[in-house]
Amino acid sequence: MEPKPGRTTETEVAIVGAGFGGLCMAIKLIEAGRKDFVILEKGADVGGTWRDNSYPGAACDVQSHLYSYSFAPKADWTQRYAGWREIQDYILDVTERYRLRPYIRFGQEVSGAHFLQDEGRWRIETRGGDVILARHWVLASGPLHVPAIPDLPGLSSFKGKLFHSAQWDHGYDLAGKAVASIGTGGSAIQYVPEIAPKVKQLHVFQRTPAWVIPRDTRRYSDFRKKLFAAVPLLRKLHRARLYWSNESRVWPIFNPALARTLQKLAEMFIRSQVKDPALQRKLTPDYTIGCKRVLISNAYYPTFNRANVELVTDGIREIREHSIVTRDGVERPVDCIILGTGFVVDPRVYMRGFALSGRDGHELAQDWARAPEAFLGTTVTGYPNMFQLVGPGTALGHNSIIFMIEAQVHYILDCLKQLDAQRALYVDVKPEVQRRFNDEVQGALKHSVWSTGCKSWYQTAEGINFTMWPWSTWRFWLRTRKVRLADYEWVPAPAGQGAARPHAKAAARTG
Repeated sequence: MEPKPGRTTETEVAIVGAGFGGLCMAIKLIEAGRKDFVILEKGADVGGTWRDNSYPGAACDVQSHLYSYSFAPKADWTQRYAGWREIQDYILDVTERYRLRPYIRFGQEVSGAHFLQDEGRWRIETRGGDVILARHWVLASGPLHVPAIPDLPGLSSFKGKLFHSAQWDHGYDLAGKAVASIGTGGSAIQYVPEIAPKVKQLHVFQRTPAWVIPRDTRRYSDFRKKLFAAVPLLRKLHRARLYWSNESRVWPIFNPALARTLQKLAEMFIRSQVKDPALQRKLTPDYTIGCKRVLISNAYYPTFNRANVELVTDGIREIREHSIVTRDGVERPVDCIILGTGFVVDPRVYMRGFALSGRDGHELAQDWARAPEAFLGTTVTGYPNMFQLVGPGTALGHNSIIFMIEAQVHYILDCLKQLDAQRALYVDVKPEVQRRFNDEVQGALKHSVWSTGCKSWYQTAEGINFTMWPWSTWRFWLRTRKVRLADYEWVPAPAGQGAARPHAKAAARTG
């Protein structure tokens, strides 16, 4: 039974977000016998990114068999790179398979979290007025859930249709319309080829070109799918092969000279796909491949051979009621503007309205004023019993983020286990441990392709890369196998106060 708004819930673990990260955390809590938890989800269903991004052509750029939980296999993926619908159906299936819905509260957007130091637990507040008191909480909202709306002069005055790619209006018919697509990132390179044949005119506004490489569009045969289902070992071997082939991509990341050599192949791909030499030049980036996110598509470049598609590289001066004016003075009438401008990934920005306070006066907004940082992307000094999934320094440029999520969840569960074993009230990563780790990360990043001069969403406005894991993913796996007790301060419970709380309840207590 759902609690009424404004009521208080006590629980062992609160999870924020019901995407891949939050659901993985929930499943592993159940398997560990810890059933006293709640998932707070601001949306109306599970899925996170894959629930929201339903634009035409939306698909993953990691292979299907690798972009799924290792413990919840799907033998019948239809193709090498799944579309959003198949991924979302997989998430829905996993949710039902593990009976997670009783633990989830939908429409619950968290507005703040405050550590109650004397009690050793967190007070988590929602915009609806609910309060959750939790001994532990896991921030699993992910970095790709707040659409980035560009600050363009006159955007609010536009009288035509306007929407972001993550909020696609499927009820609006693009047929016969003059459409402007602003942005040429991961979303745009997928929906632009899909809508181009339908619209009357498509203006693609590009600020910076992206490196786009070929996509493996092969489908899995019925025989292969049946074989994977009948012989799980073959599916596991296939997944392992995908993992290690992806892992080999780490070499160009940490050898910019090698990346520039491979870049020649990407340049050849552009020339083979685009007929006009002038367009070829405009679509060729001037930065080393890998410095920004590398995109995959077989359809994006050929789209610019169409007579009804224009690549616009002059900056936007202003947006009027029914048109867009570029800096060269050219005015282009448009019926619809689609913002393919990605997401706000800096938590200092998208968590601006989220008050988060820890022990001894710690405020996250102050601690992250220079740049977001954490220990192993999972714990933050000054914020005991708080854990993150896909936190600072855990994003990847070469492999599956699901692999990283599973490693983090394993690490968090070991933290909970050690807390019980130590009979501690709470645990806090030592400041010197976090500082030493982040110095190590930044040192490694200096020698990577991400430090070759381009500006990307991996960085703060000041140029600090707070996003990427700068080594092979197996190194992250090794470092998260077991919690090193010496890395943390284990604060004992006051005399007479039990540290461990029961965690075998079927659902969170409300009162």
